[in-house]
Amino acid sequence: MLKDKYADRIEKIFAKYADKRSAVMSLLYLAQEEYGYVTEDACAEIAALIGTDPTQVRSIAGFYTMFREEPKGRYWLQVCTDLPCALRGADKFYEELLQELGIEDGGTTPDGMFTVEHVMCLAACDRAPMLQCNFHYHEHLDMDTMRALIAQWRAEAGVLAEAAAVGDAPAE
Repeated sequence: MLKDKYADRIEKIFAKYADKRSAVMSLLYLAQEEYGYVTEDACAEIAALIGTDPTQVRSIAGFYTMFREEPKGRYWLQVCTDLPCALRGADKFYEELLQELGIEDGGTTPDGMFTVEHVMCLAACDRAPMLQCNFHYHEHLDMDTMRALIAQWRAEAGVLAEAAAVGDAPAE
């Protein structure tokens, strides 16, 4: 449970707000960090922490695109394909990325490493093609750069998996 595992962090989150209900988004991020997505149980737990109904928490999680409501890959790649980015090659880049990973729009690689989705506007039109990976921007991309990033993320995930196996996982 979040309140047991993250008592100190939750206390610090609550200290930022006059009303506990205002902490809902910070708690949703915490739940997503812990579980990989916002689960039904997490919504119920957050609701209990802030003194509201789980339906209200779920409605907030469902409204904002930064919250995942179903499992995604370890690396969640969101490629902006809005018109300004498309004019700078984002559509072609997106299709090439899907082909490179062997998945369809919105799909996850069989190894669970990557989920790729297109989104509308990440506010970096002048730096397209670009994507957001787990909320971090990567801009001015081409497929050579993207292949290097994919290799880097796979290597990082391997290091994390090895460390977890011996009980010494570094923070992601």
